Amino acid sequence: MSAGPLAGYVVVDLTRALAGPHAGMMLGDLGARVIKVESPGTGDDTRGWGPPFVAGESTYFLSCNRNKQSIALDLKGEDGRATLEALVRKADVLLENFRTGVLDRLGFTTARLLELNPRLVVLSITGFGHDGPEAGRAGYDQIAQGEAGLMSLTGSGPDDPQRVGVPIGDLLAGMYGAFGVVSALLERERTGRGQVVRTSLLASIVGVHAFQGTRWTVAGEVGRAQGNHHPSIAPYGLFRCRDGAVQIAVGNESLWRRFCAGFGLDPQEPGMAVNAERVAAGPALVARIEEVFAGFDGDELLARLAEIGVPAGRVRGLEEVYAWEQTRSQGLLIEVEHPHLGTVALPGPPLRFFEAAGPDGERETTRADHAAPPLLNAEEQVIRSWLEGT
Repeated sequence: MSAGPLAGYVVVDLTRALAGPHAGMMLGDLGARVIKVESPGTGDDTRGWGPPFVAGESTYFLSCNRNKQSIALDLKGEDGRATLEALVRKADVLLENFRTGVLDRLGFTTARLLELNPRLVVLSITGFGHDGPEAGRAGYDQIAQGEAGLMSLTGSGPDDPQRVGVPIGDLLAGMYGAFGVVSALLERERTGRGQVVRTSLLASIVGVHAFQGTRWTVAGEVGRAQGNHHPSIAPYGLFRCRDGAVQIAVGNESLWRRFCAGFGLDPQEPGMAVNAERVAAGPALVARIEEVFAGFDGDELLARLAEIGVPAGRVRGLEEVYAWEQTRSQGLLIEVEHPHLGTVALPGPPLRFFEAAGPDGERETTRADHAAPPLLNAEEQVIRSWLEGT
């Protein structure tokens, strides 16, 4: 195990809510020292977001602030601004997700930040972008999901727009932001200079439109929500069986023939012989498959699908996901010591690192010593002593 690939880097995290804190947490997971600057008295907005609260602690806050230290600074006051200047001088990265212009009014324009530290990498996250006709709009995830088209693709049908069940715009903006930070740090190795990285909730969602985007920009087709079945591959989706439902992914013609052989279907049945015909068949194909699946319990059906080599799975509740041995084997559940809650389990980081340990082996170097999300201002004295060199 190691301290992580970003060990030795210092990140000043001025962000709150989710997009920026998620980016900061990702950098902390990779070993960076992340100093979270919060408002005195209240701290990050998410400290008050709930229920649920456990022993007064917001589980929302706990989800996006592990591996950080907290200091409370009033950035409108002289001491707060002076302390932030000292932090900027010693930092490698600064994260901010204020509305456009707020940081400038506090006296920390991009020019001032890079004057204080020419090697600084600044990540700035907004709701709809830093320029353009709607740059000043506040960024809230569900609004961005709607404005960026994601809700029009999600739901049981075109008249049932639904948000994704997690704040996916915030999370994607944090992920893109962390990726941009690491890229800028790599470029700094060549140039010796920092730079500003900008992204937004709007950009992050449009950035994952994937085939639905080119479906419109190239083919002129507007994708719409169509429930739990794929718009371009069939059969691919959720199918009911005797005691519930399973998901299958028949992604090519070889799998289709294998699937049909396993369940007594004719792969050359008129209107279903090739993928484009099956997609066009839509509800008729679903009904035909569910007619066959009605004779199977879920576990029996999954066993049959595994036997014939057709990708399939169940729909798990979160309580099942975190109890699943496969989840635990991938380091996706970690334990940390929290000063109020004691030993608590948190969802773990999604990246693992390995190095060669001989001709036939690997040694895992993933960071293992994770820290609990901090109490407000808990590390003030540690941070001030570090700044003063004592």
